[in-house]
Amino acid sequence: MAKTAKTDRGLREERLGFRVDGPTKALIERAAQLERRKLTDFCLTALTDAARQTISQHETLVLSERDRAVFFDLLVNPPASSERLQRAFAEHKRRVVP
Repeated sequence: MAKTAKTDRGLREERLGFRVDGPTKALIERAAQLERRKLTDFCLTALTDAARQTISQHETLVLSERDRAVFFDLLVNPPASSERLQRAFAEHKRRVVP
């Protein structure tokens, strides 16, 4: 178990520092006590969970059943290219494709 503690300390090279007001600190300390965890461990877990949730919310696209049906229908049966789209492809080819 001592080896794990050393490994954990070795992995935690970066620091985050911020100040909170007294009531907020007391609230967080109380929550950590209720879970019988050290304050640092409780905060690190809570911040990591919140960060993962935020990233997931921003990187995940959720479609309604109707939107999903429209999306897949357009993939299977794409509309004909408009003149404007054809010009855009030609311009892209001229500028980007060697």
